[in-house]
Amino acid sequence: MKTASPFSFPVSPSTAAKLAKLGLARDADLVLHLPLRWEDETRITPIRDLLPGQTVQVQAVVGEASVAYRPRRMLTLTVEDAGGVLGMRFLNFYPSHLKLFQPGESFRFIGEIRGGFLGLEMVHPRFIKADDATPLPTQFTPVYPTTAGLGQATLRKLVSRAMEAPIHDTLPVDWLAELGLPELESSIRLLHQPPLDSALAELESRRHPAWQRLAFDELLAQQLSLAVARRQRRSQRTRPLPAKRQLTAAFIRALPFDLTAAQVRAWQEISDDLTQVHPMRRLLQGDVGSGKTVVAALACLQAIENGQQAAFMAPTEILAEQHFRRLAPPLSELGVRCAWVSGSQRKSERSAAWQAIASGEVDLAFGTHALFQDGGRFARLGLAVIDEQHRFGVGQRLALMHKGEEPHQLMMSATPIPRTLAMSYFADLDVTTVDELPPGRTPVATKLVNAARRDDVLARVREACLDGGQAYWVCPLIEESEKLQLQTAEDNFAALAAQLPELRIGLVHGRLKPDEKQAVMGAFQAHEIDLLVATTVIEVGVDVSNAALMIIEHAERMGLAQLHQLRGRVGRGSRESVCVLLYQTPVSELARARLKVIYELTDGFEIARQDLLLRGPGELLGHRQSGLPLLRFADLERDIALLEAARNLAQRCLVDHPDVAARHLERWVGHRQSLSSI
Repeated sequence: MKTASPFSFPVSPSTAAKLAKLGLARDADLVLHLPLRWEDETRITPIRDLLPGQTVQVQAVVGEASVAYRPRRMLTLTVEDAGGVLGMRFLNFYPSHLKLFQPGESFRFIGEIRGGFLGLEMVHPRFIKADDATPLPTQFTPVYPTTAGLGQATLRKLVSRAMEAPIHDTLPVDWLAELGLPELESSIRLLHQPPLDSALAELESRRHPAWQRLAFDELLAQQLSLAVARRQRRSQRTRPLPAKRQLTAAFIRALPFDLTAAQVRAWQEISDDLTQVHPMRRLLQGDVGSGKTVVAALACLQAIENGQQAAFMAPTEILAEQHFRRLAPPLSELGVRCAWVSGSQRKSERSAAWQAIASGEVDLAFGTHALFQDGGRFARLGLAVIDEQHRFGVGQRLALMHKGEEPHQLMMSATPIPRTLAMSYFADLDVTTVDELPPGRTPVATKLVNAARRDDVLARVREACLDGGQAYWVCPLIEESEKLQLQTAEDNFAALAAQLPELRIGLVHGRLKPDEKQAVMGAFQAHEIDLLVATTVIEVGVDVSNAALMIIEHAERMGLAQLHQLRGRVGRGSRESVCVLLYQTPVSELARARLKVIYELTDGFEIARQDLLLRGPGELLGHRQSGLPLLRFADLERDIALLEAARNLAQRCLVDHPDVAARHLERWVGHRQSLSSI
């Protein structure tokens, strides 16, 4: 039995599968599958007029064709027209190519002109067999994003079929005039097939009004999706957790420090949320060391003093266990019963912990992803705290939610969310920011040091540790990799032990058993270890006030957020703190830009903004983008005015024009969003 095609015209199952890899499942998706660039195949450029760097089309006759074997096997051609000779190189080719390029045969070649050893050349040009009688195209040729096995010719044909039907606008004409945007159909048709008098440079810069219309529509669809999710969440009901100020007040009195004004403000916002009858979905963000964990502990206590359980989940065992060891003792003094759950626990220990949680004997459970494994059950889960939320998948968080009757959820992130990202991808959440560091935090000086000066760094480490301080030495990998020949933690540990025999050196990485990791970390905190060699497992949560020197090996390989997190492990005491970024040359342009940012800036929000500019939203979003596609046409920094207009219009649509909202979401999101709540 044949399966009906999701398209309005015949598409083979194999082609449909390839289209699905591109997210193309219906006619509307093909219509919105816009070109990456356009090539001008409407004219022939004489060989004598060619310049390096141009992408052009030439028509020429094959002179010679041969296979060369140095420096590697390749097919080389010389072709000529009436005014000159041009070289061609094909690094990947079949025997049939050599038979095809017979001397005297005429072809059209399209590609970038480069300067070679023997003159100008093209490398791997596209080509067709053609002579003077072969007509030239009358329009620019679109080049679409594609996947393996799906050629440009096939994509152009499919897009053309999809565009045979009229493209109806989802927005009223008077709204477009108010926004200063062109109509949708003319914009889409122009971008698929620009007129010959179009300036391709303007089109490719994406500043053309047609691109602006597409960017606005995409942002509007995103804002509508998130607003619908927010509305659905607020329509759900959960158990309110009023502020009884019993455990929370006792905890605040027992703290050896005063809460900062930012912590007090954040705690009040969260406390108010917990009193509501709809489930809280709040993101608590703040720079490294701003005191988010204390605020999260207060939220857990408000749930517990209402007879509910709380779960405190972290992405790594080191961080989860550190939360447990830091919070469990003071909370136990208040009568709070705590438990620890980890996938690496002995089966008997984990079973006993889950039995206590399921029976209600445990008030607060700490753990990693083991907290949402199917085997475990909470008696009355009222609040879930998720630290470093971007490291967890949407599905994992939902699994934890299903362990309670729509529990409240507090997500934490030490990677601050830039304003534009908060307005777009996080618009379904309430966001609280702890924008003040506790008093006494020592500024950290950042130094960029070439790895060739390793001996100088060793001397600095020796001096700091013999003076009573402690240091971290961070490496990206724990064992040798053939692809990335980086200094590994294990090799580094052995080398440093030989080079610094007077120091007590420890090693910690993700593959150690939990008790081994904890023993090493405990020894470092007790100053039984001077220098801790580690992988990036110490990136978050580790707090040793006497450690004032951080060495980061191969810093050029790490992301900005990770570098900032690692740097935040020092500067937690009274000692002058330094973070040394060791880098290997040569350094790529992107890595150079990252190192410049981390060297010049200490503010986590500005670093996050620069990260967004350098690499886009993917890293800051983590797994959050599951089910919510990354923007294809809009740029959050460039299109901030469009984003604000889209946010305002989304609210207007949902309240006054739900039919417009439904039409717009159907076009842009289709099956991925339920429209039932609009």
